[in-house]
Amino acid sequence: MKHIKITIPSNKSPEYINDFFSKKKFYKFLEIKKEKKKLIQNRPYYPELRDLYRLYKFIIDNKRTTVLEFGTGWSTLVILTAILELDKQHLDKIKNVRKKDKFKIFVVDNELKYLNISKKRILNFKKKIEDKKKNISFLFSDVVFSKIDNQYCNIYKKIPLCNPDFIYLDGPNLFKIKNTINNFTNKHHDMMPMVANILNMEPFLIPGTIILSDGRTANMRFLQNNLKRNWVYKHDVVNDQNILYLDEEPLGKINSNLLKFYTS
Repeated sequence: MKHIKITIPSNKSPEYINDFFSKKKFYKFLEIKKEKKKLIQNRPYYPELRDLYRLYKFIIDNKRTTVLEFGTGWSTLVILTAILELDKQHLDKIKNVRKKDKFKIFVVDNELKYLNISKKRILNFKKKIEDKKKNISFLFSDVVFSKIDNQYCNIYKKIPLCNPDFIYLDGPNLFKIKNTINNFTNKHHDMMPMVANILNMEPFLIPGTIILSDGRTANMRFLQNNLKRNWVYKHDVVNDQNILYLDEEPLGKINSNLLKFYTS
């Protein structure tokens, strides 16, 4: 079997990453980073520039075409930026690949508040990233405490209709989960998120698909232990990132052409 290879971004200095966001004209990221201590007291989330840079590079370097994001935040803007750049550079090269959602991001979150913040943030950056509605789709969904194979987990009741080749696991908010089972729930400070929708999607995912998380190691190990196909798991301790990618023979000519595009 010829193994599928993916590109993992190299580590860069904080100065390099700051310069990257400056060249992208994402000055707001840099301003907020300077106010980090103040923001910790007043807001739950602020941009982690290293994580956002690596997320951008994962998508660009591996030429991803369809992204599914669980949860939304600054990452949504960065993913959209990468997708728009790939759309502009490579759409002509992928015209003959049978894939409906070319260069599009699908976002699902269990908090309307943060979906609306992301939509507004993208509009504010419209001139800088040439926002296109066709490249992004938002969906609100409740998340329930549930079971899969007699294991407790979290399930988004609705997920976008797409077949992603890149999944970014960055949700949900545990304290918006309402139900319990046998008096047990992970809506507790000592628990952690355990999203399981990807297990249901697995039969449809194509060889070469990448799953990435920043942190959420318990959730990614849960997925690794329950996924049934040939996934390669890497835990990047230095960057606190978890990576899973589907290393299988191509499904056929169509999938083979897409795999060639990823590495061309």
